[in-house]
Amino acid sequence: MLRKSLLPALAVCVIALAPAALAQKVGVINTQRAILETADIKKASADLQTKYKPRQDQLDKLQREIADLQTQLESSAGKLSAAGQADLEAQGQRKQREAQRISEDLQADVDRERN
Repeated sequence: MLRKSLLPALAVCVIALAPAALAQKVGVINTQRAILETADIKKASADLQTKYKPRQDQLDKLQREIADLQTQLESSAGKLSAAGQADLEAQGQRKQREAQRISEDLQADVDRERN
């Protein structure tokens, strides 16, 4: 019997409080985004890009040279002597090692400076 009398009273309370609950707004703050979009962080990021741009350009140039050597090897397959092919492959491997070294050094320097 007590249960039957509480249900209508509870329903009236829920109906009465529903508009108030709906009027409340919930905000979510993306703190990481807020921090990354500050003027200081944007300036620091631009400074890093400027500082390391020459090394990034050097890395991009090496990668283009490697791609050119690969294209040259593919287009001259069967036309080059064994020595000529071996020479092109050796050039490609040297450039690949150099690009890997530059990439690792650049990443380490950028990470160290960011931290």
